[in-house]
Amino acid sequence: MRVLFANRLTVLFSALGALLVLFVALPLARTVTASSPALLWQTFLDPEVRGAISLTLYASFLATLLAFICGVPLAYLLARVDFPGKGVVEGIVDLPVVVPHSAAGIALLMVFGRQAPLGQAFGLLGLKFVSAVPGIVIAMLFVSLSFLVNGAREGFEAVDPRLERVARTLGASPWEAFWRVSFPLAWRGILSGAMMMWARGLSEFGAVVVLAYHPMVAPVLIYQRFESFGLASAQPVAALMILICLVAFAALRGIPRKNRRGR
Repeated sequence: MRVLFANRLTVLFSALGALLVLFVALPLARTVTASSPALLWQTFLDPEVRGAISLTLYASFLATLLAFICGVPLAYLLARVDFPGKGVVEGIVDLPVVVPHSAAGIALLMVFGRQAPLGQAFGLLGLKFVSAVPGIVIAMLFVSLSFLVNGAREGFEAVDPRLERVARTLGASPWEAFWRVSFPLAWRGILSGAMMMWARGLSEFGAVVVLAYHPMVAPVLIYQRFESFGLASAQPVAALMILICLVAFAALRGIPRKNRRGR
């Protein structure tokens, strides 16, 4: 009787899970297969499309690089050190995930806009954020940094602190213990978080469109073509971006498994 119940439960849960998987997979598959390979290639050869995709990849990479430089040290502190206000810091790191991204764009505009003190200060240095690539970068950075910080923190939490203490007793400095012990052992979490952040940055629209409608990244170009020319014009560009995101996701899933098998 228990076996029968378990089998029925498995069938029920499989059916419910399949509905959710199909809900995600069918629209994506329909979008990609609606265009012939020739049309997708012709769309990719469009200078405006190619420029928007290149800018999207580049800006998301820069945002991920900035988050790596500042976020990995922060993740290490969150994983290793208990300090007053730690919960607040963790909440702030996670907050961009729940803030509407158009609201995030407005918030960034209030700080980095042309009339904002910080925006004016950067302007004196020749760096502007409104309708400029730096604005796209900070928008992607704001909405996706949580992925890198949390991924790196989980990686460091999986490393036994005793290994660092052993390295210290053998004469390693705190920096050497971090760089030679903790970082190499936590690299999978860091890499996973970085790739998730980069992939998430590719899809950002709300915050970017508030700060920098021009130059257009791919999500903004898709919206612009849909609004101006309709579904037929926007769909091939959307299909290209879905394919790029699928490649990034496959890399995210495949690289760690490959390394685990290769140990």
